[in-house]
Amino acid sequence: MFAVDLHAHTRFFHGRQRLGDRFDPFGLQLLARAVDRRGLDGVATTNHDYYTPFRHDAVTVIPGIEISTTHGHVLVIGPDPPTRTVPGEPTPEAVVELAHDRGCVAIVAHPFRNSTVTEFETVPFDAIEINGKHPRTSRLVRELADDRDVPLVGGSDAHYPFEAGRAYTLVDAERLTPDSIVAAIRDGRVKPRIDTQPTDRLLRRLYHEIHRRKHPDGVLAEPTPVAGHPPDSDER
Repeated sequence: MFAVDLHAHTRFFHGRQRLGDRFDPFGLQLLARAVDRRGLDGVATTNHDYYTPFRHDAVTVIPGIEISTTHGHVLVIGPDPPTRTVPGEPTPEAVVELAHDRGCVAIVAHPFRNSTVTEFETVPFDAIEINGKHPRTSRLVRELADDRDVPLVGGSDAHYPFEAGRAYTLVDAERLTPDSIVAAIRDGRVKPRIDTQPTDRLLRRLYHEIHRRKHPDGVLAEPTPVAGHPPDSDER
């Protein structure tokens, strides 16, 4: 059994692509150090709409990308994720097809944060995520996964290294590789876990406050997949 954070980022800012590309290797070192301190075995690097291959000696780095679809975010994790995608251009159906063609899994990310991805009931997603930033939606996410008959996974959605590991996935596999994670998710040999230590609860409250200040009306005039509040997200 391995513990893996299936949703994490190597940078805490968007835009400024050239600066970000230079920062990412350093960001990975910080992320891997945080994951290792948590006692996790691996982390999937799922940066927004681009994938960069990484390796680290202390933890296993799983290839991934967080794709901004026309209706929300989808994680593509596995041995061969796409290198780059155009934000807001691909449909959920196209992303799932792309993931499967490349031997990866497609996971619905934070389904209750300005995402309507799950309204596509016929799209064969491989799993749904319990997101570390707002675990109070866990009941809703579990009901959604039961309704869809797909596994649940956990990911921190860390943009800052200290956020890493606050939600993660237990993976039942003999070896920890991109292929073994894909197989475990497809077979349902995964379980989400949420860390509820006082520091993690404080982090979630801080995130909620930052998000409230950035978007005081809750939802922007033209909502995007990363704006607005999830239901029942008033962390205490």
